[in-house]
Formats: sequence, C-alpha cells, structure tokens
Amino acid sequence: MNLPSVRRLSAACFLLLFAASACIAASNVSKKRVLVISLAKTFRHSSIPLGEETVKKLGDSSGLWTTDFARTDADVVQKTFPYNLRNYDLVFFNNTTGDLPIRDRQAFLDWVKAGGAVAGVHAAADTFHGWPEFIEMMGAEFTTHGRQDEVDFLLADPNHPVTKGLPLSWKHTEEVYQFKNYSTDKMHVLVYLDKHPNTFEPGFFPISWVKMYGNGRVFYTALGHREDLMQTEYFQKHLLQGMRWALGFDKGNASPNPPAQITGSEEKDGFTSLFNGKDTAGWHNRDEGRTPWTAQYGMLVMGKRGANLITDEKFRDFVIRYEYMIPKGGNSGLYLRGRYEIQVLDDTGKTEPDIHSDGSIYGKIAPVKLASKAPGEWNTVEAKIVGTNVTVILNGVKIIDNQPIDGATGGALDDKVNEPGPIMVQGDHSPVAYRNIRIKTLE
Repeated sequence: MNLPSVRRLSAACFLLLFAASACIAASNVSKKRVLVISLAKTFRHSSIPLGEETVKKLGDSSGLWTTDFARTDADVVQKTFPYNLRNYDLVFFNNTTGDLPIRDRQAFLDWVKAGGAVAGVHAAADTFHGWPEFIEMMGAEFTTHGRQDEVDFLLADPNHPVTKGLPLSWKHTEEVYQFKNYSTDKMHVLVYLDKHPNTFEPGFFPISWVKMYGNGRVFYTALGHREDLMQTEYFQKHLLQGMRWALGFDKGNASPNPPAQITGSEEKDGFTSLFNGKDTAGWHNRDEGRTPWTAQYGMLVMGKRGANLITDEKFRDFVIRYEYMIPKGGNSGLYLRGRYEIQVLDDTGKTEPDIHSDGSIYGKIAPVKLASKAPGEWNTVEAKIVGTNVTVILNGVKIIDNQPIDGATGGALDDKVNEPGPIMVQGDHSPVAYRNIRIKTLE
C-alpha cells in the first residue's frame, strides 16, 4: 500500500471514530433520568427489589435512561424537593403504599403538569389515599382484591405503542386489583378484564392505562404483585414500552378509547347499533325498582338479579346480531319483539339439546345441536325473524332453521305476536353481559 493510501485510510478511520464518538456523546445527552421510589408505608410487596432491578435493567439494555433510587424517608424527602425534581424526567412508583414523605405535594403535581412523567406498578394505586389530586393524576384508587387467580388479560388497544407486539390476550395468575375513583372518560385503556377476577361474573375491570395530567404523561399497570409474572416477556415488554411512552420516546394516544360497537361493513349492509357502549340511552327498565343495567366499557351488564331491559324502539321483521357472556350457572335471554325468548343458559354437562337449551326458543323450539361456549366466554348470535318464523345461528352454527313459533314464550311482554315489538334482554335471573347489539330491519 502506498503512503497516500495509508493517509486516506487513516483519515477515514479518524472520521469513523469521530462519528462513533459523536453518536455515543449524543446518546448520552439524550438519555432520560428515572427516579424509582420503593418506599412502602403500609404493606410492603416482596417484588419491590425485582421492580428496581427490572427498571434499571430495561434502562441499561435499551440505553434510554439512567436509574436512581429512593428507598428511605430521607431519600424521598430529598429527591422530591422541587429543585431536585428537575434532575429527573420520570418518577416511578414501585409498589409504593401509604403516605410517602413528599413534602411539597403541590410542587410535585406542578412538575408533572409542566411535562414531568409518572409511571406506576400495582400498589402505586394504593398510595396517598387521602390525596385526591394524586389519585386523579394516577387515574384510579385501589379499593380491594381477592385471591390470586389465573385470569385472561385482554388488550383494549393492540396498536398503541405501550401494547404493540403483545398478544391480544394472555393468561397468568396474579393478584388483581379493583379500583374506585376512575373514569374511562379520562384515560386510554390498554389492558383490562371483561369478568371479575374471582367470581368470573361479566364486568369491566381496568388493568393498565395511560393518561395526560396537564402536559405530563402518566402510565400505570396493575400488574406487578407476583415475581413470576414480572419476569415474563409480556410484562417486561409492557413495562418498557409504557416507560418509553411516558418519557416521550413514542407517540401514542392518551384520549379515551370507547370500544367500537358496529363495523363499517355492517353499516353498509344496513345494520344499526342498539347499544352505544357508553350508557343505556334508547332502553328502559321493564321492572321499576329493581337493579338497573349498567354500561361498562362497551358491555351492557347486569350483576345479580335485577330488571329486564327494553328498547324504546319497536321492530317487526329483522336480523339481529349480538354477543353474550354468562358465568357458571348463568341464565338470561333475549326476546325478539319482546315476545320470543332466545334462551341464554349455561349448558355445561348437557349432552343433548332440548327446548330449554342455550339458543332454544324457550319452551318452544329446541336447537338441532348444542353450540354454546363455556361460561366466561363470549358467544355470538345472529337471529332472523320474519312473521312468526325464526332462524338462529349460534357461534357460527345454524341451530334453528326458519322454524315457525307457536305463540309467545314465557315472560313475554304480551301476546300480540304479529305486531312490532321491542328487543328485551332478561336480567332477573343471574349475572350476564351483552355487547355489539345491532339490528337490520327487513322490508
């Protein structure tokens, strides 16, 4: 190699080394700073050390943040003083409980509102019960939990950067918190349960969300009680992506995300929604004084025995589509025109269908086969009624094919079978939930 070539090579190497050094320097400058508070004033979770280790590991491996810790009263007092908060980009509440010694609470809130970030796992929602502004910032307040059970965690928004790449649902045993003082109108739900974690009765139970507090970003996940769960790929990905979002590395919506109730293709086909997912507008109770139905994040839910619910509008010939879920031993029904009940029933243990089986026209027409899913799973129904003839498709299986119904079924509103009537859902037997109720009238 001649001398000019060596010089050119040396110059090239120098430029490469300079560029690499510049990249490293830029990377160091752009690193965020995270303060992990691990102080517990009431119950102390055994997973706190693993929480510290996980946050530090994720920061180190991603190169996105450095990690500092506040483990004692003195640490918290010192590091959350207003002039010291400026040293951090995110405060992480690591299974904290009770009243922490944040001396200037308003200054802390002002720091968040001005663009500071907050993240919390599990018992972060069991912190500062007497400080409403903190609860508002975090998004909810812990109220209770039951035994640790295996539950099915569901994604509310699989396209959000915090949940991207996670399975639409995954099962794991966890101590599931229940909350009060929260509103889905003030958060973007990411992970939730659609049934009680212990009784498995239908209902909405939020698990993880993001929200804005002023200009500050807040990320919370109720996961983090059990060490085995914290060590899963799902949790660590969820936590890393949540902190990335909170620190501003990723864009992502923090506005409320009510679930869709009807697809565009169904609208083109003439279907309209009977339930807006937010409230019971367009419906009324048949039985005044009984427990009313509630709208819970896209589900029309009845707890224990309560009222029957009726649409204000009446229909004659139509196709209706809906989904329902019942717990073990559940019993409900949906009435066409308020007169013909399509049975909703836990058929566990049955081997042959009869006139009272799930999907039957109650007491009148038996389905040709059993097609219902297990309790705690969503079933889909499409039913068509023209005159007094009805067709029922349950979970994709045609179980009643254009059969005439001989008179109104038990519990009907009246016996005017040829007149238009409302849709009625039965809530006086057991817990049940319906969703995605849509209808297409026929000429």
